[in-house]
Amino acid sequence: MTRTTRRKLLQGGLALGCSVAASPWITPIAFASAPWDNRLVVIILRGAMDGLDVVRPTGERRFAAMRSTLGAEGLPLDDFFTLHPSLEGLLPLWKSGELGFVHAVSTPYRDKRSHFDGQDILEAGTAGVVPPANARDGWLNRLLQTRDDISGETAFAIGRENPLILEGAAPVSRWSPDAHLFLSPAARRLLEGIYHDDPLFRDAAAEAIELAMALGAGGEVEDLGEEMEMARKAMARPDRAASAQKLAAFAASR
Repeated sequence: MTRTTRRKLLQGGLALGCSVAASPWITPIAFASAPWDNRLVVIILRGAMDGLDVVRPTGERRFAAMRSTLGAEGLPLDDFFTLHPSLEGLLPLWKSGELGFVHAVSTPYRDKRSHFDGQDILEAGTAGVVPPANARDGWLNRLLQTRDDISGETAFAIGRENPLILEGAAPVSRWSPDAHLFLSPAARRLLEGIYHDDPLFRDAAAEAIELAMALGAGGEVEDLGEEMEMARKAMARPDRAASAQKLAAFAASR
């Protein structure tokens, strides 16, 4: 595994902002293209994930006394920590040295006991210096501004709204699960013909069609009508992880 320093990450990381709770219809996946190979995926869990249940400090005697219902079925990470059994799929990454956990950390909001302020501080990256209500841009967008070779496709936000983490002067793109593209094969060919001689609109249309097909259940972009509701229901099914795999494959090919 190549050693990655913070400086290398900031200089070469691909910026992807992902708002998990922005939509109930999509598995949290972000993707983009860029002139370098590295990718930084930021998944913001807006809610109550119990860190002590995900990575369990079972080697701590007080943990066993206070959280006696946890740890029995955990997957050993080392002599002190175990992993929640439902996250077994992460074990190969851990064993290969590609996955790490930062445990028991907090932003300065901790004493205020406000999830809302804590979320804003996390995305703004201000460490509490700027009041959360006054935050106007996010640390990921400020990172983008340090690069000269970025474009609108460098960073993607997934969700109905652009998250604070990507607010700022640098160009970003956004995809919402509500913004479906449903075209018949004939309509698709017509669209390609109309935009054929305009590189900007031609490339934008091709990108939209490719994204729609990556998320679709079939190989063709669907017709308008009943298929729209069917697609919405398909995104809500437990097996929607298949769409996440398609998106991941799409991101890897960028």
